[in-house]
Amino acid sequence: MGLYASKLHVDPDKKPSPEENHLNGKSFIRFKSITFRRPKESAEKKNEMQQKTGLVEAIIVEVKDREKIGGSYLHSAAICCTPDLSKEGSCNVGEVIIHQDPNYPYNPQRIQTFFEGKTEETTMVLQTVEINHTGMYYLYFMFCDPELMGTTISGRTVWRNPEGYLPGKMAPLMTYFGLMSLAYLGLGLVWFLWSVQYWKDIIQLQYHITAVIGLGMCEMALWYFEYANFNATGNRPMGITLWAVTFTAVKKTVSRLLLLVVSMGYGVVRPTLGGVIFKVLLLGLTYFVFSEALGLVENLGNIDDLTGKARLFLVLPVSLLDACFIIWIFSALSQTLEKLQIRRSMAKFALYRKFTNSLAISVLLSIAWVGYELYFNAADPLSELWQRAWIIPAFWNLLAFVLLVVICSLWAPSNNPTRYAYSEETGDELEEEGISLTSSSVLLAGESANKQLERKERRASNADLFRLGEEVEEDKRE
Repeated sequence: MGLYASKLHVDPDKKPSPEENHLNGKSFIRFKSITFRRPKESAEKKNEMQQKTGLVEAIIVEVKDREKIGGSYLHSAAICCTPDLSKEGSCNVGEVIIHQDPNYPYNPQRIQTFFEGKTEETTMVLQTVEINHTGMYYLYFMFCDPELMGTTISGRTVWRNPEGYLPGKMAPLMTYFGLMSLAYLGLGLVWFLWSVQYWKDIIQLQYHITAVIGLGMCEMALWYFEYANFNATGNRPMGITLWAVTFTAVKKTVSRLLLLVVSMGYGVVRPTLGGVIFKVLLLGLTYFVFSEALGLVENLGNIDDLTGKARLFLVLPVSLLDACFIIWIFSALSQTLEKLQIRRSMAKFALYRKFTNSLAISVLLSIAWVGYELYFNAADPLSELWQRAWIIPAFWNLLAFVLLVVICSLWAPSNNPTRYAYSEETGDELEEEGISLTSSSVLLAGESANKQLERKERRASNADLFRLGEEVEEDKRE
């Protein structure tokens, strides 16, 4: 786990518990109620009168110093000290080999716990190891006695950074989620003022945008409170975590559905989605189920012990469904642009061109970022770059927010909703985008009346011409 170095000062405003009074503002690893239980057969082989009949070592090592453990540093294949190596004075028989730098004698650090006599259990003494150097730390429980094979470990360790119990990778995300909550709050306030100002001209699509803004606001706030609670107590608040994961899955699903229905021209070139609505809802429901499952596995389990197979089993379906959304969105956009071009609705066509360009840029950025993630994970298998790891999940939230801002600016409420609202159009009609609802209805009514008068005049003139023709024919016959 990534740990920051302890701070030297003590916060006078904070009142720590008596247990942690001397560790306020410091980084540490604490061993609480660690119990080792060896096999009964191993215990019975020992002498009741012996005090030390088995050794288990807890070794704390910074990842950059991992080669100081075992024979990898001493150009030997041995992990445990042998009698021959002991004669050289470099280690003690039965202990794990550790080469310590004289300038840093406490890194790596070992804590020894012995079994006594024929006892099957032994408890590790309550200890707190202070961390004075920022780094990624690993904890190993090791033993060199082959008779201890099958020994089990129970209990818990407490890892704390100077500012709280959040792991180093997650600590910056608490501040990030707080800032994102404020960003969504600001966007929601601007959107609300727009909606109030033009509440008579709100269209259905803008209600969907409002829902996405509200979900994003709740999602960021829940994650902030979840991280803040975790940071303060050292335990994940399962109730808040469950709600945060659910809101994230709902918001991601609704956001993708919003992009899809906008791309289909809902409310712009078509008043309803028709029969395709069932396919849209089925895709959305499937995406929600897998996204929710992935979020639960990642956040409700052990945050440092997620098996690759379990995560891969859920990541692949989510990635495939994302690909389905992208293909369908761009296919629908192509058809919508074609319809607008045929109908000569140039203002709506320009609006959708801007939306298409923004969406294409976001997809290109996503592909580039996925490539960076793969490179980052491949180049850092031991999490040595843990201080920068928080930007990986942060990017996706930021990209989603920026894309939402773009949609809000393109489909902002106004007193001129006809520039993106659906209306009955014909191939040779004039553009209605620059006309307000009231004036457009009057103008359309006037145009309709004029057309009716023109048709009557044409019919009358045609009738006169027909009568004149008949009279000419009669004169010829006479």
